Amino acid sequence: MNTIDTFASRLLAWFDVSGRHDLPWQHPRTPYRVWLSEIMLQQTQVKTAGPYFERFVQTLPDLPALAAAPTDTVLALWSGLGYYARARNLHAAAKRCVERHGGELPRDVEALTALPGIGRSTAAAIATQAWGDRHAILDGNVKRVLTRYHGVAGHPGLPAIERQLWALAEGHLPDDRLADYTQAQMDLGATLCTRSDPACVLCPVQTDCRARIEGRTDELPTRKPGKASPQKHAQVLWLEDTAGRLLLQQRPPTGIWSSLWTLPQADDEALAREWFATHITGNFDSGDVLPPIAHAFSHFKLQLQPTRWQSVALHSGVGDNAELRWVTRDELVALGIPAPIRKLLQPSH
Repeated sequence: MNTIDTFASRLLAWFDVSGRHDLPWQHPRTPYRVWLSEIMLQQTQVKTAGPYFERFVQTLPDLPALAAAPTDTVLALWSGLGYYARARNLHAAAKRCVERHGGELPRDVEALTALPGIGRSTAAAIATQAWGDRHAILDGNVKRVLTRYHGVAGHPGLPAIERQLWALAEGHLPDDRLADYTQAQMDLGATLCTRSDPACVLCPVQTDCRARIEGRTDELPTRKPGKASPQKHAQVLWLEDTAGRLLLQQRPPTGIWSSLWTLPQADDEALAREWFATHITGNFDSGDVLPPIAHAFSHFKLQLQPTRWQSVALHSGVGDNAELRWVTRDELVALGIPAPIRKLLQPSH
């Protein structure tokens, strides 16, 4: 038990000297800002999330502002961060807080986990950092630290291994400084106990870390059995009218890039021709074929083949509608657009 008792104190002493104390969501550290940062950091590194966080809170400074914002505004602020379900869940949770919790995040962890996009660890991270409540967290960084420190074999995503790690995380909790302790765990995993080449010589708990002692830092945490990511292809139709406006199409409310605005797409050239003939006045074969774009999702790889047409028009029977619209380049900034499509449309092209 002495090892467990001293784990937190050593980690806090290290945090006081070497931890991250100037992150944008720490000043001021409000429940809304903590929540937003935790959602952004679920799939994004701190250095990437920082500028997005600053822009987001500048436009939507509090929970009621987020709840009242149009979906396009929220997705535009998120555009480029990826994993857009996080933004949609954030928006839905804000609306629910206005409806049920007086426009504020509930302090109760069970009520937090009932909100869209907030799981057990995220709820605990919000509660400890926003209010100093005593809860264990178990995000990816903490799982890596604990599996190495205790020498826990087995993929951390397996229910039995995860239950073991939750028990260890709760056993390490100090009696006070919960906000600092929560941040310290995340900082240790992000800066020293990294996935590859961990800096064990600088680690505050190196003396009794099982992975370091047994030379197993490379094999812990146990990796998920790998399988090759499937490769998918899509045709991208970059269409401009005589005024230089771009034709954008809104994706369906479910699936990849759901509800985002993007260039029209088709699964293959035959379907692209069919879509073009149905919607566009022009010659499909006059388009300029551009270099393909490779984009990786968490569970598959996508190769986009863009073709560009200029000075085309929609058939008179189509016109602008809820899912299809002409937009100027200046209007792109206000729309949620997938990162590879936004990059494609940069003026340099």
